[in-house]
Amino acid sequence: MARSVDVLVVGAGPAGLAAAARLAAAGAGRIEVLERDEEAGGVPRHCAHDGFGATGRRRPVDGPAYARRAVAAAVRAGAVVRTGVMATGWAGPLTLDVTASSGLETITARAVVLATGARERPRSARLVPGSRPAGILTTGELQWSLVRYGVRGERLGRRAVVVGAEPVAHHAVRALRRAGLEVAAMVTEEGRGPRRFAAVSGATPPPLLTGATVTELLGRGRLAGVRVLRGDGRAGTIRCDTVVFTGDWIPDHELARSGGVSLDAGTRGPAVDGSLRTTAAGVFAAGNALRGVESAGTAAAEGLAAAEAVLRRLAGDPWPEDGVRMVVERPLRWVVPNRITDGSPGRPFLLRTDTPLNRPVVCVAQDGRSLHRVTLEGRVWPWRSVLLSSAWTREVDPAGGPVVVSSGP
Repeated sequence: MARSVDVLVVGAGPAGLAAAARLAAAGAGRIEVLERDEEAGGVPRHCAHDGFGATGRRRPVDGPAYARRAVAAAVRAGAVVRTGVMATGWAGPLTLDVTASSGLETITARAVVLATGARERPRSARLVPGSRPAGILTTGELQWSLVRYGVRGERLGRRAVVVGAEPVAHHAVRALRRAGLEVAAMVTEEGRGPRRFAAVSGATPPPLLTGATVTELLGRGRLAGVRVLRGDGRAGTIRCDTVVFTGDWIPDHELARSGGVSLDAGTRGPAVDGSLRTTAAGVFAAGNALRGVESAGTAAAEGLAAAEAVLRRLAGDPWPEDGVRMVVERPLRWVVPNRITDGSPGRPFLLRTDTPLNRPVVCVAQDGRSLHRVTLEGRVWPWRSVLLSSAWTREVDPAGGPVVVSSGP
């Protein structure tokens, strides 16, 4: 079956739903959202903890409630949200092949918004040696087991190790404790962890092993322990029957890549400009499809920004040339947006580092010419983005080389 819509949004997480709600409310025509899961709402559906805003009465909102509100807002505005439907490929520049329970479809749109989100690398992709016993989870699998299937207590395990020390790892510790497990340790390759720990009911934080790596998983049938190597050469074994690998997110970029959308080397997501336009005319990208995980609020804000750009596109705005690429130098990891197309300020840039930095100086240059220089206050952590002003983009030479973002003296 071949159909046409005005805007096709792929992904019903915070970014996709926010974009759909804004577009439908603005009267942009038929707005259709495709979600491969059986339920819309994205990752927040499985996050049974606060931190997703507050109600009008200042009551904290947890992930499932946030997801329900986002879905309701999109549907109330007039968007069509379809679940159990997967976009499998491209039949043309703005035409997608879709598989649904009712059969195969071909949907053509005037604009496409890719809001496909991100996923955690599983143990196999992290190249941790050992056997393949039960009890090895990612944060997403842990949350899915708890929220979707109600797994608790000994069915999940008795004693766990969490690999990571970023905020997501802290949520994993809280979830494990609520499920009745003892958390034996948190293990991180970083030289130090954050000072604060989000404890539950006054519980003391688990031991934090910094500068340490899990080198092997032990056990057959069920996990029996993990071997850990410290940076100073000391090695040891932590007895546990559950291990949760946190962080290490990668954008779900397969659909973008198959459609000829250029990917950024740093983020591994679609390369976008300040209006969240990709290198493919009429195709936008927003949310965690751009660079791995950010908060639901950040993803939703990008969905709204993409919707505004879509509205301008539907009104006749021309599509820009590829523009000037942005690249980062270590110890910086990535920057988003990562293309400059028109020289005018757009969204502030999100910037991440590979290692903790104390009051780093960020330098922006093109062809050896300084465009911007700023000292970031406080300590910058690998798991938290910092904002970089975009006012300097007026000085970019559209015919020049890449814009280089570095941290230096």
